[in-house]
Amino acid sequence: MPDSVVSRRSVLLGAAGAGGAALTAGAWWAFRPEEAVGAGRVQASSDDVRRVEQVRRRQGSGRTVRASLVAEPVEVDLGGRMVQTWAYDGQVPGRVVRCSAGDQLEVDVVNRLPEPTTVHWHGLRLRNDMDGVPNLTQPSIGEGESMRYSFVAPDPGTYWFHPHVGLQRERGLFSPLIIDDPREAGDYDVEFIVVLDDWIDDAGATPDQVLTQLRSGGMDARFQTAVQAGQIADRSQAWQYHVPESLANPPAGIAPVSAASRLAGSVDFPFYLLNGRLPTAPETLRAKPGQRARIRLINAAGATVFRVALGGHRLTVTHTDGFPVEPITVDTLQLGSGERYDLLVTLDDGAFPLVAVAEGKRAQALGVVRTAAGPVPPTSSAPRELAGRLLALADLRSAPDVRLDDRKPDVSHSLYLTGDMSTFEWRINAETYNHHRPFDGITPMPLHEGQHVRLEVINQTPMYHPMHLHGHTFAIRTIDNTNVPTGTRKDTVMVAPGERLLVDFTADNPGQWLMHCHNAYHMAAGMASVLSYLPSRPTG
Repeated sequence: MPDSVVSRRSVLLGAAGAGGAALTAGAWWAFRPEEAVGAGRVQASSDDVRRVEQVRRRQGSGRTVRASLVAEPVEVDLGGRMVQTWAYDGQVPGRVVRCSAGDQLEVDVVNRLPEPTTVHWHGLRLRNDMDGVPNLTQPSIGEGESMRYSFVAPDPGTYWFHPHVGLQRERGLFSPLIIDDPREAGDYDVEFIVVLDDWIDDAGATPDQVLTQLRSGGMDARFQTAVQAGQIADRSQAWQYHVPESLANPPAGIAPVSAASRLAGSVDFPFYLLNGRLPTAPETLRAKPGQRARIRLINAAGATVFRVALGGHRLTVTHTDGFPVEPITVDTLQLGSGERYDLLVTLDDGAFPLVAVAEGKRAQALGVVRTAAGPVPPTSSAPRELAGRLLALADLRSAPDVRLDDRKPDVSHSLYLTGDMSTFEWRINAETYNHHRPFDGITPMPLHEGQHVRLEVINQTPMYHPMHLHGHTFAIRTIDNTNVPTGTRKDTVMVAPGERLLVDFTADNPGQWLMHCHNAYHMAAGMASVLSYLPSRPTG
């Protein structure tokens, strides 16, 4: 067996090997990656992928950390509201998986769902055949099947994992993944892992029903009419059409935000959760007065940008998407879907609201940071820090020891983000990604191992798009016409309406890698493309 260590029964693979006659043509598991990707490209199971992984193993810690996950239908208590949903090991979020940088991580996944699934390890530079994208990097894990994911965890930081099949992530299948840095001094006393989410499953609709409604014209008709009539000249005018009138003003006590930030999502969710809890029964994060807390923030939401603040405190940002930055202190920050930030804060004496406002909506998630006795902050808490200094992407400076080389790119690709609001069709370069046959209908972006790659991302829509690259981290080089001197390293970045970003990365992880909008509904509608490694670097 190859060192990708796949452990599963042979039922589905046997059917595929027999020509797939027993499989539904549109099924998630209908094709092996080798069939879908085709010849002439670096396959997920190739020698190149194994070679790079063997180097990681030689440079690793020599330790193996093992874990297990069961994906299954469950009943979950959100804090007084019982819902039927899907989850890992019976809880939302799933339990934390933790290891150290350089460890070999082995996770056995059992699928007890009524449909196939996978696990994508969000943000990791892992081997391609462990990336969890059905039909591109692996066959899906069928009902009643299991699979062992086995890979070296190369980079420390705050990560997470979730399926990459349909809208399963929206049903509660997500968990934190923390990769500790043995070199870190650990200059904090207590750690809080905070997972934010928007919730609709078993609360009036399923995520799939929401997508069907959006595709049938569920967007605000006034907004679509205004776009077609040319009445929206720039991003500052669009919000009044997109946001329902009842949500046009922020909650009392919260300062108005930019009009662009109100384009953060197309779904009004009934609930917004912090660590799986409703604001009416918030999670309590306990510490002692004067302690220094490290807060690991993860936005696992399907379609919501959150603006986060801790009442009575300023926040020092130390990491984004796992990688360190030069510390910067702010009052509040925004997270798009899939983004992570690490914060340091010295805690005062009392009970303080940790608020995550859902941008563009009169709602929020809430937790309580408690260091002493005192009343629980009300569910409508709106700390004044929300109106204070907001972190901007251009404010961030990558820490010197993780900066990528800033050199002339060997190859450049442009990604034009487009969409049709009336039919809810979202595209990259006017192409729609086919989840069943990934290379049907798109033009993959070719690259060769060792190249320095530049991506130009141009958002031609009136909505935010959190763009996520699998298997690599990139350096932010330019935001519109503003250079970012130190190239902040990220794997997920919010691209504002009308905005143009230039990002660079080194092609050091062979395989077939997805780049897509991390809004779950945009991704399900086909807003994705593939960065495709070719077998050998050109000469000359």
